[in-house]
Amino acid sequence: MNHLLLSLCIGTCLLSAALLPASAQTTGTTSEANLAVVATATGSARPATILTTLNDGETPTPPGDPRYPQPHRQANQWVQYEWKQPVTTRQIAVFWWDYTHLAKLPGVYHVEYWDGAVFQPVHNPAGLGLEPGKFNSTTFDEVTTTRLRLVMDSIDRYNSTLAEWTVAESEHSHPIAPLVLPGPDRDVMLDGKTYLSGHTRSVHPVTRVEWTKASGPGTVSFSSTTAADVTATFSTPGDYTLTYTAWQGDLPASENVHVRVALPPPAKRLDVVYTKHYSIDSRLWNDRAKVIITHWIPWCIAQCERTDLTTGEGGLDNFIEAAKALRGEPHGKHKGYVFANAWVHQTVEAMCEALMVDPKGDTAIIAAQEKMKATLERWIPIILAAQEPDGYLQTAWTLRDTSTWHHRWSPEGRWNHEGYVSGYFIESAINHYTLTEGKDKRLYNAAKRLADCWVANIGPGKIAWYDGHQEMEQALVRFGRFVNDMEGQGHGDNYIRLAKFLLDNRKNGSEYDQSHVPVQEQYEAVGHAVRATYNYSGMADVAAEMKDVDYQSAVLSLWDDMVNRKYYITGGIGSGETSEGFGPDYSLRNSAYCESCSSCGLIFFEYKMNLAYHDAKYADLYEETLYNALLGSLSLDGKDFTYTNPLSTSQPRYGWHDCPCCVGNIPRTLLMMPTWAYVRGDDGLYVNLFIGSRIKVEKVAGTDVEMVQQTDYPWSGKVAITVNPAKAANFTVYVRVPNRTTSELYTPQPQVSGLVSLSVNGQSLKPAIEHGYAIIRRTWKKGDKIMLELPMAIQQVTADDKIAADRGRVALRYGPLLYNVEAADNKDINQSIGPLPLTVEWDQQLLHGVMVIKGKWADGSPLVAVPNYARMNRVAPTPTPENGNKPPVSIVWIKK
Repeated sequence: MNHLLLSLCIGTCLLSAALLPASAQTTGTTSEANLAVVATATGSARPATILTTLNDGETPTPPGDPRYPQPHRQANQWVQYEWKQPVTTRQIAVFWWDYTHLAKLPGVYHVEYWDGAVFQPVHNPAGLGLEPGKFNSTTFDEVTTTRLRLVMDSIDRYNSTLAEWTVAESEHSHPIAPLVLPGPDRDVMLDGKTYLSGHTRSVHPVTRVEWTKASGPGTVSFSSTTAADVTATFSTPGDYTLTYTAWQGDLPASENVHVRVALPPPAKRLDVVYTKHYSIDSRLWNDRAKVIITHWIPWCIAQCERTDLTTGEGGLDNFIEAAKALRGEPHGKHKGYVFANAWVHQTVEAMCEALMVDPKGDTAIIAAQEKMKATLERWIPIILAAQEPDGYLQTAWTLRDTSTWHHRWSPEGRWNHEGYVSGYFIESAINHYTLTEGKDKRLYNAAKRLADCWVANIGPGKIAWYDGHQEMEQALVRFGRFVNDMEGQGHGDNYIRLAKFLLDNRKNGSEYDQSHVPVQEQYEAVGHAVRATYNYSGMADVAAEMKDVDYQSAVLSLWDDMVNRKYYITGGIGSGETSEGFGPDYSLRNSAYCESCSSCGLIFFEYKMNLAYHDAKYADLYEETLYNALLGSLSLDGKDFTYTNPLSTSQPRYGWHDCPCCVGNIPRTLLMMPTWAYVRGDDGLYVNLFIGSRIKVEKVAGTDVEMVQQTDYPWSGKVAITVNPAKAANFTVYVRVPNRTTSELYTPQPQVSGLVSLSVNGQSLKPAIEHGYAIIRRTWKKGDKIMLELPMAIQQVTADDKIAADRGRVALRYGPLLYNVEAADNKDINQSIGPLPLTVEWDQQLLHGVMVIKGKWADGSPLVAVPNYARMNRVAPTPTPENGNKPPVSIVWIKK
């Protein structure tokens, strides 16, 4: 059952007489009021987000509104309203949509009321209409009850399309208190303010409201205590509870909002380690990088170069046709989505990163890299020829239908993804520059022209605008930092300021694209998960660069909400209850959406938090997402992928997807290894990932340092790190000490943390550990070696009881890896796990070599679990991502 969690706050609601059927408009205001607005809605297998809008007192908008998720098939559904005190009614009205036949109207429906013991049908119902696009009124004999239920029989196992349900107040109903919505829990910087926005739903007008402090270690100063929208500041760090109270006449109702007051991040962020030429020496990552370079990226290149697509995806051919248009030559129409350019830009970036990987003599990798070099030389002139004279670049604009698309950056054009494709182009230019060590600036200079075009047209006194799909924001800050590092401080600042301006303009829009309220007042992760993580990543960048306290408070709140209320144990996000997005708190069904792009975005976001806070917990989190939610998006042979990553599935991977996002985003994120592995501070460098590799980190205490890791992690906890400075230098090496308890939602047993041992040049040390890092400061010289051992043990993880899908279940983890049980290895994956012990065993022949967890099921049969990233590699791929209603053959959560 889905429980109502109101993420949308509606002001004081009175359903106007015009919205009710004429038969309900009797004498007296009481019969015109809508009791539904103060009810709690629940339902059988209905997406929780629909429930939040079902009784909002608003006439539904046309189908296609992002608040309506795609229908899920389900028969014999019910929706229920419940009130805290008895109400009296004799009439309801329901509003149906047919969603252009994507889902069907119910065959029949009826109304039931709770008599104190059981549900009873209402007597003498009249109406029960099924006309779509209008309110259908039903009257019945008057009832007094605390629960009312609508039971629908949906034909053909389709969701019914109920969009709104009103309940008319009878003149015999007693007064009922308002429903109070104080807003989401949040975090705030000690020297900042939090924006409080209290809302109420009430049957009759609210007469007064009040904010008060309920608890907390210090004083709270409100800008006003008697207004709904106020700000509050706090004197002392700690946890506070604030109370919002509303009165309808003499009837009060109160609800609390919890505020965690935190110290601000360090004054200076850590510095980026750019991905440049590096070498991998790891059983796991050698294998993964090779298939990405030899199979997946070449497949992306081939798809982008196809010319037989008439109305489909569209790739490089769009750039060719756009260049013709700019030269005044006859040209074809734009193919595919308006954001189809993303395929090409992401593939360029992935190629650049692949060319920075040392092939170490592997003939297959060398051959693939030679083809990539030739591809870049062929593609770059084609891409640049499609750039408009003023620097603007989007082939959908150049090849547009001029009768319908009149202006760049227009309010009605927010869904044209102008910033989305531009951002990917800019990011590809950064990696092309680092690949060529600045010797080839063709893409870099073109990216500057593009960014300068945006700066010239958008900003204070110019166009005030934001894109419907965020990407330009984080790209502009990334590029601004890069330009500052390459050309000197100040040269890239215009790009960073533009990123903040684009973010600041997000308001008066929709939760779907995080434009519902100003970003400084966003405290809850909502909407489309990819858009959200890109938005929050850009906000984290702006907060770190511009020291904006409101941004810092919002970013920490959004991180806290996402990781501790809406986060999957695999490091994935997005339950899919909204369009490719988040559901309510703790609504984490295992048929999760967890789009691969949202995992990329979450890695970006966590990485930016690590830069800002110098705290290893953020690296713990992006390691978790990298190894579990993202790494497994590609098949082991690198020939198929999955757009979504559910935790309970029978869905095999597939070769392609017509949405230009994940196919290139996956390799460009996975191959950015030096950036994820190390960050740099004023006094040293930070080791964030343990991957056998040879990576040069520049500008550490006045010298360049080659970092050489030798490790079989994640299969083993033993890590050797050789520190090779170009010249002897005194600095600190901060080594991450993993904490496997990454989210408040999940509790592992046994606890595995700390270090087994650590030594430098054979001398044992017990270093101080601060913010999750072991601190080793010394004068380093070439050949100095850190030896450490991380504890490795099988953990059984249980979920917070608020996560209904995981009650009575357990997940298995070893090191950073989550495990799955699959039908391919087990007699019955739907039974309970047996008694301990569980053991680990290396199996070189299985799934390219994995550490297997073995145990017993309750029936005594062998239990075999494999890493989540290696799931679903022993089923034949299908041509589409649809998997129908097949039972799961791979699950993360096992019955206890």
